[in-house]
Amino acid sequence: MRIASFKYQDKASYGIVDDGHVRPVTSDCLNKYPDLKGALAADACSHLTVGEPLSLDRVEFLPVISSPGKIICVGMNYLEHIREMGREPPAYPTLFTRFADTLVGHQQALVRPRLSSNFDYEGELGVVIGHPARHAKAASALQYIAGYTCFMDGSIRDYQRQTSQFTAGKNFRHSGACGPWLVTSDEIPDPNQLTIETRLNGQTMQTGRIDDLCFGIGALIEYLSGICQLEPGDIIATGTPGGVGFARDPQVWLQPGDTLEIDISQIGVLKNKVTDEHARP
Repeated sequence: MRIASFKYQDKASYGIVDDGHVRPVTSDCLNKYPDLKGALAADACSHLTVGEPLSLDRVEFLPVISSPGKIICVGMNYLEHIREMGREPPAYPTLFTRFADTLVGHQQALVRPRLSSNFDYEGELGVVIGHPARHAKAASALQYIAGYTCFMDGSIRDYQRQTSQFTAGKNFRHSGACGPWLVTSDEIPDPNQLTIETRLNGQTMQTGRIDDLCFGIGALIEYLSGICQLEPGDIIATGTPGGVGFARDPQVWLQPGDTLEIDISQIGVLKNKVTDEHARP
């Protein structure tokens, strides 16, 4: 099942995607579960009631989870990317967080901030938690997952590298994206078989396989659930393959007018254009 969050006629909703259409959940269902995170928390996705289909080109996509409690990102989690960034493989996952307002949905504009032109792309697999997880074990960790989505962990590299912590460079408003929809975990029993590709203006910049992760999805859930309780709707961004703009010679930065696509097998394509932040008077 594919489930998208969107706006239609200025009202936020979510629904089941199929064959170029989305079937919005009914008003009764929306009253019970106001957003997809609420439906996940109630374990209600398998019995959502939906209405008449809408063409996907009539809706405005929102980030898959519009108000995640936690967005936990993993840095330096592909060996090729570790090498290109001039670092050593970490002994433990490298973690940082993003705020919810840093993300836009599919086909919404990524914003290059006024303060920097060093806007870089990072295509990633996003894992959405479906059940509370505390002290989970890696071997059984997939049972806590609601599904998977595409994630663009945009980086403002000069701010990222101002300190040893990544927070500043990862939290500019609308610098990342998540979508286009959630593919439920029953359709992807083995996420290690997924492949990922990032394209900039049609040119392939990153390719990778999820089984190349230094810390696999199960290991990440075990590690993170030992630190905090993972809740339905939490998002884990699992890391990016090699090929980021910072590490290229010459370096490649996202420019206004660029089109960026994150393409993950069995999930789909997250597509966004880049715009400049408007100057304030």
